Amino acid sequence: MSNLLLLIPIALFLGLLGLGAFLWALRSGQFDDMEGAANRILFDDDDVKPSDNSKKFNQGDS
Repeated sequence: MSNLLLLIPIALFLGLLGLGAFLWALRSGQFDDMEGAANRILFDDDDVKPSDNSKKFNQGDS
């Protein structure tokens, strides 16, 4: 019984802490662009330049 007197306030505190973190994330704009991340995977990054090591590897051993 004495364990419940300790565990219930801890559980309530952790629940309120999680709710506070969620509300902070809502207010700071973490969930504003839900489709951008999903569509970003569909586009290639053409502006990425290959490094010097990849050029040496692509030339071959000949």
